[in-house]
Amino acid sequence: MTVLEDRIAMADADANTKRLDEWFERLERMPVPEGYRVEIVGGNVHMTPQRDTHWAIIFRIAGAVAEKYGMDRVLSDVRIDFPGHENGFCPDVALLKDSAKKDEGRWRCEDVEFVAEVISEGTARNDYGPKKTAYAVAGVPLYVIADPYQGRCHVYTDPKDGDYGDPVRVDFGTDLDLTGSVVDLVLRTDGFPRD
Repeated sequence: MTVLEDRIAMADADANTKRLDEWFERLERMPVPEGYRVEIVGGNVHMTPQRDTHWAIIFRIAGAVAEKYGMDRVLSDVRIDFPGHENGFCPDVALLKDSAKKDEGRWRCEDVEFVAEVISEGTARNDYGPKKTAYAVAGVPLYVIADPYQGRCHVYTDPKDGDYGDPVRVDFGTDLDLTGSVVDLVLRTDGFPRD
């Protein structure tokens, strides 16, 4: 990139962040029903209910990761801005690097090592599409989608050129061996409920 291209990209990123800040400030003033989460994907606001199936899987993943790395590095439903047009995501589970630092009060996507998303009927298209792309562009080394409708996890690793290769698929009930990855653990899925 040239200096001019770098400056244009920085200006675009700043404008993107300011627009997201405005959107989230407005959303915080709205009467969002309890038990719903709100995120912005590609400039579109998505509000989805948290179901017990959804939460049970999130809790198991977050618990396993927190047991190994401590609660200070594990986030759930916390806004992190990712590359692309107005992408203010709230990942179901995210693991931050040990050296992670906040930038203007928010965690940086460059410090995210692992993301897990649990599919809901209303979010599946985002999780398999624009969010997967944004995580790859950001260089998130490990992205796991837990899909209770399929009863399967999809594991994406080693993003290259803004995309992940084909996923490894693991059925619920089979241990998800993530040793050798950034989380370096075996995730038990036998307790993951299905929809």
